[in-house]
Amino acid sequence: MAQPPYDPYGYGSNDPYAPQPYSQQPAVQHHYYGGGAPVTRGTNGMATAAMILGLVGIISCGTTSILAIIFGHVAQSQIRRTREEGAGMATAGLILGYIVTGLWVIVWIFYLWLWAIMFGSAASTSSTY
Repeated sequence: MAQPPYDPYGYGSNDPYAPQPYSQQPAVQHHYYGGGAPVTRGTNGMATAAMILGLVGIISCGTTSILAIIFGHVAQSQIRRTREEGAGMATAGLILGYIVTGLWVIVWIFYLWLWAIMFGSAASTSSTY
């Protein structure tokens, strides 16, 4: 005589861990009208560089502010052509570049003028003895 199957928990035919019969999944329908992820335009790298170089120009005696002006103009032309983001950063880089360059030019003119006055007055007063 055959022994009945071992069923320690008493589930019978409702055993959740018993192998389930294979059932076919419903087909997935894809709808391709509209929607989808929005296309994002990246930020122009030249615009970012122009703004950073404009800020760094304050402490670098204006040497990088000249590059900020160049990169800002290049970035603006690229943004007009490719419709990328970053027009504000390009404009900020240009403004910072022009202001910092102008201020450092004024500082250097004053510095050279001061040296000219010091050496000019020293040369004229030494011959009176």
